[in-house]
Amino acid sequence: MRSKALLLISLISILSLSCIRAERYQSTSDITCQQIKQLAGSAVIDFGKWQIENTFNLLSRTDSYHEGIPEAATLERQITEVLKDNKIEVLPRVRLRLERPPYLLVVSPRNIISYYCRVLLSPELTLAQIENIENKIDNLGFSSLVVELGGFGAAYPAIVSTNMNNKHIIRAAVEEWAHQFLAFRPLGFLYLLDCMGFQQSQDILIMNETLAGMIADEIGDQVYKRYYNPGKSDLRSDDKGDDEFYREMRNTRHVVDILLGEGAIETAERYMEQQRLYFVQKGYNIRKLNQAYFAFHGIYGEDPACTSPIYEDLHRLRQKYDTLASFVYSASSLTSQLALQEAIRR
Repeated sequence: MRSKALLLISLISILSLSCIRAERYQSTSDITCQQIKQLAGSAVIDFGKWQIENTFNLLSRTDSYHEGIPEAATLERQITEVLKDNKIEVLPRVRLRLERPPYLLVVSPRNIISYYCRVLLSPELTLAQIENIENKIDNLGFSSLVVELGGFGAAYPAIVSTNMNNKHIIRAAVEEWAHQFLAFRPLGFLYLLDCMGFQQSQDILIMNETLAGMIADEIGDQVYKRYYNPGKSDLRSDDKGDDEFYREMRNTRHVVDILLGEGAIETAERYMEQQRLYFVQKGYNIRKLNQAYFAFHGIYGEDPACTSPIYEDLHRLRQKYDTLASFVYSASSLTSQLALQEAIRR
């Protein structure tokens, strides 16, 4: 059993290392992702070394205590119990660390919203250091954004931020495990191939992220109601959502796509800054709104920055199954948006 666990850890580590190194050549620029990493300098995480340390920390783990937040071992046990109750195979085992995840540097071309490069950065960076890195990359003619992650599942154990309330910590913990689970299924494996440079369609990324989010919603909701809020509201009941924000952000993405499609790059960028100021005025602390912002948020089907119908399609498919497990095993076997649509028709 222990050797099997170590084999799984090694496989996830190798595949996740490939994910971080991946780059997309969808720009006319001849600047590579490696050159972008060089601009980020010492802020770039040596992922191989970092993952080895992360794995050894798992094998000899001493959990740090955060007031008001469940211990990692407790949360692992609770998530595992709920997964088993839902007849979902717990492979790999639920393992996580509650600490600040790395930052993610996202780089997009300016003329199209798309991942060009993504790089892990040290979680200890200051805002001044972050902006300095972004400025260097933007000066090369790219759009960049350093993202603060809520969780990081391309590592084993997964890393989950403590800079959230318990409800969001639970959801993030389940979602990062779900990514690891999906890596051993056809849909998630295609996502890993994309990370390794064998480029898949954008639909694969969106399907994978959206399915992981749906697993996190249902399992996280059950964990929260069973162990943290019995007999009361569920995980999502307080997340009312802001209809105005969703409408405005979705409209913003629509307008930006049109402007970029017409080649009006500067106009699109002025419009995004205008919209960013509008959102800030409304109380949403968006530090940068640019092509890289939409490249990152656009792969999450439920996010208003996403223009794909996959989120609605997956929810229609979910309604056809009585149990979460049957839905998960069916959806994780799909390998294209066309297959998803055919599954809905069936």
